[in-house]
Amino acid sequence: MKHIDCKYYLPVDAFKGLCKRDKNNIAADDESCEHFEKAQKCKHCFNFQLTTDDMGNCMKKYDAYPQLNALTCTDFHWN
Repeated sequence: MKHIDCKYYLPVDAFKGLCKRDKNNIAADDESCEHFEKAQKCKHCFNFQLTTDDMGNCMKKYDAYPQLNALTCTDFHWN
């Protein structure tokens, strides 16, 4: 897993961000650290199916990006 997939990752731009735990600058694509916790994103949801490399659908009804945060989704279920 990468930093971008961690719930403590706060994006600053497309390539870097901040760690919410220790406030350090981190690169989105670097390997995760020992404090990694999987973020609630569409790609980790049971209802999500990937249709292309960068797009999928939710419950076979809605288009969704795999990296989309699903914090407020009431239909999210860990895959």
